[in-house]
Amino acid sequence: MALTAPDANITALLNGRHIAALATQNDDGSIHLTAVWYLYDGGKLYVTTSSRLRKARNIAARPRASLMVDTRRGGADRGVTAIGRAELLTGDEARAIAQRIHRRYLSTAALADPRVGPVFAAFDDVAIRLTPSQWLWWNMADVDAAYFGGKISANPGYLLPLE
Repeated sequence: MALTAPDANITALLNGRHIAALATQNDDGSIHLTAVWYLYDGGKLYVTTSSRLRKARNIAARPRASLMVDTRRGGADRGVTAIGRAELLTGDEARAIAQRIHRRYLSTAALADPRVGPVFAAFDDVAIRLTPSQWLWWNMADVDAAYFGGKISANPGYLLPLE
């Protein structure tokens, strides 16, 4: 379902700690797709990375991106894709976003470990801010009810387990 703004279901999903997929466009028009940690704040999505990596270079050259977050729980699958303008943040602003994302995904022990926390902090020198202009939302339970009469939810064996 296409939406122009996130609703409570989307916000709840985005506030969870999941792995997202970030899509940017390469020079040749192909898509560069990477798994990322993210932060949702104030209607925008943030990802940190190294300025040396392709996703950062792609955003600098072509400031559009998509970010997909989904859950896969055998019939309770749901997800959202945000599509919109992307920009690179640098300096103190990027460092502040990186700290928030690192605290969201790394334990206190990991952040304090000199072989982990400081390495992430040094590596992630830029942040990507995605300002969505379109949201795409799906919920397998709704699809099941609308198109399959609830058969998939009622029969857990219909969907094979993911590996």
